[in-house]
Amino acid sequence: METIGIGFYFEDIHEGFQFRTLGRSVTEADIANFLGATGITEVLFTNLDYLQNHTDFPARLVPGAQVFAVAEGLVMTASIQQTGVAFLGMDLNIEGPIFANDTLHVEVEVIEARRTSKRPDRALVRTRNTVKKQDGKTVMVYTPLRMMKCRTTG
Repeated sequence: METIGIGFYFEDIHEGFQFRTLGRSVTEADIANFLGATGITEVLFTNLDYLQNHTDFPARLVPGAQVFAVAEGLVMTASIQQTGVAFLGMDLNIEGPIFANDTLHVEVEVIEARRTSKRPDRALVRTRNTVKKQDGKTVMVYTPLRMMKCRTTG
């Protein structure tokens, strides 16, 4: 029986390859669970009175770390199940706020793809991951470098 849902292998992608993930809404419960699990106690996220009376934000904020975590979950489900080997690093920029009940998706473009020099069954793949809200506004861009499996050794 064939297993479905396995991610891309190195041979399946190339520089310029693009895809979009499914969307996911970030709820109040998601925010509370994330804050509790991480110990983030910044008043911007934990004190609604402070948020309403001492900031210009119109609604409850989602921490950037949580946006990254949600984006990675969407990307992993869509593309690297059983084929991703290691997360090696990234640059990350937050470009706008995310609020409770916003729906996020990730637009992914492969910007670097090459076999490793030491292991012919592994490749290094860097993508530009653009996180967007339901209105199309970009809220985060990050460029992870991952080690991926190859189907062949060269």
